[in-house]
Amino acid sequence: MNPTLHAVLDFLQTWWAELTCGVVIVAVVPLVAGYLVLMERKLMADMQARLGPMRVGPHGLLQPIADAVKLLIKEDIIPGESDKLIFWLAPVISMTAALTSMGAIAFGPSFQVARDINIGILFVLGVSSLGFLGIILGGWASNSHYSIIGALRSTAQLVSYETAGGLAIISGLLLSGTLSISGIVTAQQTQRVWFIFLAPVGFFIYLVASIAETNRAPFDLPEAESELVAGYMTEYSGFRWALYFLGEYANMIVVGSVATTLFLGGWLRPFPNVRWLNWLDVLPALIIALIGVYSVYRAGKQPVKIQTQFMWGVALACFAVALIYAVPWFVGPLKFVIPGLNGAFWFLLKVAAYIYVFMWVRFTLPRYRFDQLMHLGWYILIPLAIVNVFAVGVAMLIAANTNWNHAVVLLLATIVTTIATLVCAVFLVSWHDRRTESASTASLARDSYAG
Repeated sequence: MNPTLHAVLDFLQTWWAELTCGVVIVAVVPLVAGYLVLMERKLMADMQARLGPMRVGPHGLLQPIADAVKLLIKEDIIPGESDKLIFWLAPVISMTAALTSMGAIAFGPSFQVARDINIGILFVLGVSSLGFLGIILGGWASNSHYSIIGALRSTAQLVSYETAGGLAIISGLLLSGTLSISGIVTAQQTQRVWFIFLAPVGFFIYLVASIAETNRAPFDLPEAESELVAGYMTEYSGFRWALYFLGEYANMIVVGSVATTLFLGGWLRPFPNVRWLNWLDVLPALIIALIGVYSVYRAGKQPVKIQTQFMWGVALACFAVALIYAVPWFVGPLKFVIPGLNGAFWFLLKVAAYIYVFMWVRFTLPRYRFDQLMHLGWYILIPLAIVNVFAVGVAMLIAANTNWNHAVVLLLATIVTTIATLVCAVFLVSWHDRRTESASTASLARDSYAG
């Protein structure tokens, strides 16, 4: 055999899983992001008692494809006085940072591009944080006051909440004792508990910070249409604007994956160490099959023939996937794929639940003012995150040097952190009220003097 061909075959045999995951990330994630937009619009419509997108395809399921085609053929406008090279590169930087950071995320025990990287979490945080460069460069290159103000606000927001989010992540890393993605999941399996139960305050801080980092409502101030037209994207149109949009949704997947890995057990099923619950391992195949059965039931209730055919297609696809999950249980040589398939199912289910919380918050809470946004980040979340890291560290030292139960000590640390948070919140509210009252008194005094 040709030595070159032999070397290529050896390379493919060794790295086929990583190459497959890389291709999936580049090719599939933009499509997934498009359908996340559709799901968000459908959920919003359901909460508002309406149907949402329904015209393009059965139940509007081809709407993301139509939107992509529209954006591709839309006129691409570049401001005449802009820096055209940077204007062109800025959205590419944001999208590339989001996709590259997925390389170290393990979507299951067998689905990770950067296999066994010992600084996985650090890589994800470092690369994903480069996305703000695309935002600030896009605003500056547009040569527009609206765009540069939006870019500055977005950068200030990202820096503020990345600080709080990073401190929240440290609490999880203290519990795991490693930066490795697989090591963090293994630590949760060894300790027989997800870290959300040992550091709930850290998880809450990370949840709020991740919503703000991805410019999601109620923290979408950089894109506040009523104030800044469209923020740093004001001068963008067509597919360049879509790259920013895809980067935002890809970042949602990234922060959801980090939260799942660090606090929600990664690819572990619920109660992975409880033997009498091993029947949960067959739950993925059963759930997917039940979705297929429900699709068959709904197919008979569709008013249009094409929708009936589509529901049958969804049902057949679900049955095919359920069969893929079920066959290894009955074919001995294929049982080695069960952990990988089940791990991917549980991981993606947890990420989907995390993203659903993002959407639920968007449809529930009103938008913050920018001063409220920064006040929450610097005066509340960052001090709370520092106290939380200190409390978790002290609790671990106490547990390591005494006979106290690990979980009990961490529960006490959580209680102390919560009490400290309430005390600080009361102090800050009273301080803010006194400051507002004094400012109002001074303003009245000036008006009285001027009168």
